[in-house]
Amino acid sequence: MDQKGRDAVLSDAFPSFLIGLREGLEAGLVVSILLASLAKAGRKDRAGSVWLGVAAAAALSLSFAAVLTFTSAHLPPKAQDVFGGAMALLAVAFVTTMVFWMRRASASMSGDLKAKLAAALGASAGMLVFTAFAAVAREGLETALFLWTTAQTAHEKSGPAIGAVAGIAVAALLCWGLYHRALKLNLARFFKVTGFVLVVIAAGVLAYGLTDLQESGVVGGFTAYAWDLTAHLDPNAWYSQLVAGTLNLTPKMTWLAVVGYVAYLAPVMFFYLRPAVVAKAKPVPAAVPAQTVEATQTTQAQATQTAEAVASVQNPEVTEPTATPAASAPTPVPRKPAPRWALGVVVVAVPAVAAVAVIVAVGPNSGSKGAQTIEVSAASCGKGFDGLTTGEHTFQMKNTGDVAAEVYLLDPSSSAVYGEIEGLAPGTTRPMTATIGSGTYAWRCVPNGKDAVTSEARHASGSGSSTTAVVPITEKDLEAPLDQYRAYVTEHLNELAGYTDTLKQDVDSGNLPKAKQDWLTAHLAYNRLGAAYGTFQDWDKKIDGRADGLPDKVRDKDFTGFHRLEYGLWHGEAAANLAPVADQLDSDVHGLIGDWPKQDFDPADLPLRAHEILENTLQFQLTGDADYGSGTTLATADANLTGTREVLTVIRPLVQARDPRGLTQIDAWLDRFGTAVNTAKKPDGTWTPADQLDPAARQKLNGTLGELLEQLSVVPDLLEIRKAT
Repeated sequence: MDQKGRDAVLSDAFPSFLIGLREGLEAGLVVSILLASLAKAGRKDRAGSVWLGVAAAAALSLSFAAVLTFTSAHLPPKAQDVFGGAMALLAVAFVTTMVFWMRRASASMSGDLKAKLAAALGASAGMLVFTAFAAVAREGLETALFLWTTAQTAHEKSGPAIGAVAGIAVAALLCWGLYHRALKLNLARFFKVTGFVLVVIAAGVLAYGLTDLQESGVVGGFTAYAWDLTAHLDPNAWYSQLVAGTLNLTPKMTWLAVVGYVAYLAPVMFFYLRPAVVAKAKPVPAAVPAQTVEATQTTQAQATQTAEAVASVQNPEVTEPTATPAASAPTPVPRKPAPRWALGVVVVAVPAVAAVAVIVAVGPNSGSKGAQTIEVSAASCGKGFDGLTTGEHTFQMKNTGDVAAEVYLLDPSSSAVYGEIEGLAPGTTRPMTATIGSGTYAWRCVPNGKDAVTSEARHASGSGSSTTAVVPITEKDLEAPLDQYRAYVTEHLNELAGYTDTLKQDVDSGNLPKAKQDWLTAHLAYNRLGAAYGTFQDWDKKIDGRADGLPDKVRDKDFTGFHRLEYGLWHGEAAANLAPVADQLDSDVHGLIGDWPKQDFDPADLPLRAHEILENTLQFQLTGDADYGSGTTLATADANLTGTREVLTVIRPLVQARDPRGLTQIDAWLDRFGTAVNTAKKPDGTWTPADQLDPAARQKLNGTLGELLEQLSVVPDLLEIRKAT
């Protein structure tokens, strides 16, 4: 995992670590008090009942987490947003209640437990099980809900799990230290500080939940942004991920999310920071009414031992009590041992079985609106396609044929696609979700190697709009744009050859200062051609390959082309050493010119160029990884931008016909990125190296290109060649 990934994991882990630590300590304290009380009463044999209650609570909590995870995964996308938003609001309510309750109760916890524990010591094993279960279950359920909520916003899904495990582990160590009186801890102060942090985190969870509800359409204002700093702050940078992972504050937030954040944080923090009213401890009964003096003495002794156990756990400084004379110690009443293994199986298995039943009940075939099973085969298509109503539908697509197939939900009159599944294997069933508006729909199945089959059309009536349809693209539609692009490359390859000829002459004549100037001219001309992901096949590695991955790096014999020459020119190599490099570069460029007309170019790859060229820019130019001494990677980024614009020029009519609004956004972000890049160009025509940019300029470059890539990512999907026609 790279540094960026590690930063994301750590930022996502912090909220989960804190909730695991705090909730784990709350539950662990009660369990520690119970175990200490049993030990002081000489009844360690009953500790198994306590651990059984803990196991039952853990099983319930894990089962609840499984229900949250798997039931939400079975929901349609819109319902997932609603579910996630609602659970976020519920988590905020639970956490807020918890921090205020613990703030009041931490100072008097022992007093509240004394009477309960005194009774529990003389009670049945079931009572001990229930006492431990009740103490741990509430904290466990709160933990499961809060962790599930924070996981929804995580950049790296492993982060919340790592944080939770670490927090619970630390809580267990603290409780062990308190139990053995090896650790002093001011619990009131601990819970107050962690509560303060949790209130801030809860405000971010609330903002996330409101945004989810907006995205689902249940609440409006999803496009009304209070701020949009993506042009200035890189959403993928470590600092952005740290803030987003811990506080759920992002470079782009809606007004509702911001208002919700402030409206929650301000009053809750005000009341939380006010002096607390400490709850009074409940008096410990002197004795339980009994019929004999012996019974009264027994209960009083148990209460005394329990109080001492509580004090020893919560205040490690309390000294050992004076030993009770053996003559006054109560004689344990022999009890028939309960079948603990059977009870253990029951308390652990029941929550798990119940969770499985819930997951199955709300699974993908639970009868949700439009959950029709549609059969697909070469003989027929769309069997089971009954009446339609408007709204969101989840179709279960089942391939009953003997070959894989592509399946499309489309408008039969225009072949506009509203939903699709690629590579549906024989005998398998996969869900497909689509939003249906008023209109006519049909299924088109295209089994591999066989003719397409179209179902009977069905009309959907009612109100509401459908998902935006995508008009299919064919190879024929891309022929003209491809011809234009090939003509552009051919013209500029000849121009490039002229530049490398001049560069070769500079080096051969020993004029290295001029060679540096002409190197940049030639290199930028090459990068304007949009060479990305094998456009020029093996020639690209020879002409513009990097030393990454070569055994001897920059000294490797296979390191050739522009970057090898760059390294030599800016590291003081002699002209005699560089002459063969320049000759080879010029020869390879002429070789590409001769080979280019014969190269196959898949039309489906053309839409990918618009995105992939600038992906290279983000990975190698803005990071400076492709800088071998000239400091001109930002000039290369500007050349890459020109190449991207050229690709968009030839496919523009196709994109315009399918997503005119998206194309307008792309154009705007192209301009913004161009402006940001050109700030690195100095008045004398030289360029500031990427690693010498001030932090603000670097943030703006990264943020702008990140958003531009998001906008460009829809182009390959819009212009994907489909078999729907």
